[in-house]
Amino acid sequence: MKTMKKVVRNILVVAVMLGTYTGYASTTTSDLPTSYEVKKGKYISVKDESGNVIYRGEINQDRNIKDFLNFSQLNDGIYTVEVSRAYEIEINTVEVKNSLASFIDNAKEKIFKPVFRTENSKVIISKLALDAKEMEVELYFEDNLFHSETVKGGKILNRVYQLDRGLPGDYTAIIRSNDRVYVEHFRI
Repeated sequence: MKTMKKVVRNILVVAVMLGTYTGYASTTTSDLPTSYEVKKGKYISVKDESGNVIYRGEINQDRNIKDFLNFSQLNDGIYTVEVSRAYEIEINTVEVKNSLASFIDNAKEKIFKPVFRTENSKVIISKLALDAKEMEVELYFEDNLFHSETVKGGKILNRVYQLDRGLPGDYTAIIRSNDRVYVEHFRI
């Protein structure tokens, strides 16, 4: 019964995500947005074409990104704007030309972050894998590596690790996926 529920849940997640991606596929160049709304409490970073971070900060109120960032002061070129949410990073490409910024919608991308949970002496790591089919997991106890593996799979990557209750202390999980590194510190 649990397996059937899991299969149905996975099918629903995939159906919703495919519907979302299909909706974006029909955008034409005449529909390209010139603005983008961002929400309070999210983190934002702007990178130039070389990958150098030129701005990083927390969004302090709901507003249009053009009101939050002054693109008119940037040199002409292509910039990457990343908005980090709890479980995903939305990446938008902005073209600045003659002090005017336009979002390039067909260059929009989402990266799903891994989700960490601890229960009793277990650590549970999950990642929606529509954007990457694997994640590298490293587990540390008191800064000493004790487990490492590459998790491969389908649409959802899951692992549950049973930790030794007799070894309470500081643990760290490091996940590498999508050319990014995610770190979670926890105690048992």
